[in-house]
Formats: sequence, C-alpha cells, structure tokens
Amino acid sequence: MSIVDPQPPAPHADRGLAAGRGRGWSLRGRGAGVQWAVLLALSVVFTVLLELLRLPAALLLGPMLAGMLVAAGETSVRVPRPLFTTSQGIIACLMARSISPAIVGTLAQDWPLFIVATVSVILASTLVGWLLAVLKVLPGATAVWGTSPGAASAMTLMADACGADMRLVAFMQYLRMAIVTVVASIVASVFTPGPHAAIGSIVWFPPIDWHAFAATIALAALGPIVGPRLRMPAATLLLPFGIGAVLHAAGAIEIALPPWLLACSYALFGWSIGLRFDRAILLHVAHLLPRIIVSILVLIAVCAGFGFLVSAAAGVDAMTAYLAMSPGGTDSVAIIAASTPVDMQFVMALQTARFVLVMFMAPGLARLIARRIES
Repeated sequence: MSIVDPQPPAPHADRGLAAGRGRGWSLRGRGAGVQWAVLLALSVVFTVLLELLRLPAALLLGPMLAGMLVAAGETSVRVPRPLFTTSQGIIACLMARSISPAIVGTLAQDWPLFIVATVSVILASTLVGWLLAVLKVLPGATAVWGTSPGAASAMTLMADACGADMRLVAFMQYLRMAIVTVVASIVASVFTPGPHAAIGSIVWFPPIDWHAFAATIALAALGPIVGPRLRMPAATLLLPFGIGAVLHAAGAIEIALPPWLLACSYALFGWSIGLRFDRAILLHVAHLLPRIIVSILVLIAVCAGFGFLVSAAAGVDAMTAYLAMSPGGTDSVAIIAASTPVDMQFVMALQTARFVLVMFMAPGLARLIARRIES
C-alpha cells in the first residue's frame, strides 16, 4: 500500500476550518522535533493503557489513537513514505508467514464456503454503499469505493483512478479501519478465552536466525523498492505477500520477525492511519459523520452475523469466524489475529480471498451503481 494524502477541504469548508482554528489544543508553530516527541509520548501512554485493559493489538491501537489526537492538533508531521511502505512490507511478511500448505488444503476443502462468504461480504458492503448513494449522502461511485472491504490505501488509489472523490473515500476507508480495529480488539478481548500476548511477557530481543532474518528483510524490501515500479495499487503489500506466501508454503524460506521489528512496524502503520484524521478533513465531513458511522456499524454487524453462520458451517470458533469476516483491512486484521488465540490460517485465507476478489469486482460495481443512480 502507498501513502495517500487526502485532497484539501472543499472551498465551502474554509469558513468552518478558519473558525475551528484557535479552539482546542494545537501544535501549529511547534517544531517537528516537539511534535514527534508528543506523538511518541502519547503513543507510549495509549499503548500502556490499552495493554492494561488487555486489548489485543495494543501496539497498533496506541500509536493510531495518538496519531489521531496529534492530527487534531494540526500537526505537520507525517510518516515518511519509505518508512510506511517498509512497514507494509514487514506486515506483508507477517501475513505471508501464516500461509502454509495447510491453508491451501483449507481453501481446497472448503472452497464453496469461502466463495459464498467472500461474495456475501462484498455484496453487503455494496448494498451499504448503494444506500448511501440513494439517500444522497455520497455520490454513487464514491459511496461504493468508500464501503469496499479491501485494503484502504488500495481502494483509495483505485477510486481516484476511477474518478471518485478521493477525499471522502480516504476518510471513509480509514475511519472504518479505525472503528473495525477497535471493535475487533474489544471483541477479541471480551470473547476470546485464554490469555493474550502481553507486552510484559514478550521477549523483545530473542536470538535471531540471521539467514532467515536477512531473507525476511529482502522479502519486505520488495514492496518499497519494486512495488512502485509496477504501477499497481497495493503492490507494496501484494508483492512481498504473494512471493512470501508461495515461498513459505513451499518451505523455501523461513520468515523471521522479531518482536522489536513488528512493534516498530505496528507503530508506523498506526501513525500513518491516525495522522490522516486532521482537523480539516474532520470539519469538511462533520455533517456526514453520524451517517457514515452508522453505515460502518451496520456493515460490522452484518459481517458479524455472517461470521456466526461461517462458524457454524465451517466448525471454527466464533472469534476466528468473526475476524475472518471482519470488513477491516487485511493488514490490520492480520495484526489483531496474530495477537489473539485464533486460527490465523483460516482468517488470512478468507481475508486474502476477499481482498483479491474486491480488486477485480469493485471497479465494475462502482460504475454500475453510479450509472444506476445518475440515470
């Protein structure tokens, strides 16, 4: 995935933005060093608090919430593109590590279930987008892209290429990712039996297999180095994930991801999401916010219902089915699944199948709905 900076607010929002300045806390005028220090300090505080609450993926959620708070203070700091794409490569390796020959067997054995489950989530998200368009909350194509259950950055890039409003698509996608991540973490904490991996119990600097570590770093580097040259949305995620999944499933490489490396990647990923929620975007879409949140919660509830059916049909535990059907980004779900006692192979199989299918179906669905609404 690549960093996508939302377009500036529309002219009619200028008065609201100007009025909003000067109220509340602000980092405007502070040096970059001070802003980064505030972001880092808040990230540590939020991460510790979330860990005390026993929430999975605290290492992601803490930086994400800190980024949102700092962004509301009109910060000028952003995660540099190379660092963000590198973190995506590391998370792609985490996803690839969950792929084994067993997951291929799972897909082959239950392929009708996977197809039905995947298409069901896509159709549900498309229906929510269609309702937003019919109710004149958003234009047709923008609504479909904003509700598409794929990787947020990939959906934003593809939406822009198809003529949708990148601003609103980015806002909807990243707001949904934030809400889905928080809800999934809370659900995992409340309903998953057994202990989660606690920060205090993690061996941060374990012995490293340097050959496996070097292969992992080389694999992760394919994203930021080769991905942009492919001119394909989400290439920085898909390339290391696809190659890594094949090589790992074949037993050709061992993927080594020490906790300190994952923690740094989670922080960069969380900051990149949170820092997008600046005051200008929030003011621009403030009047849409209640309806967008309702649409996100409806989609989460519908997918949770699908998860209940999948749990019964596939014989997997409820939390595994819930995460597998979750309409968040594949990468954020991978982080939550990695810190939760679930069947990660099943989760990633369904999430990956849906992500790939969305890449092919979303453009046609967006065009179809846009034509229907406009005619």
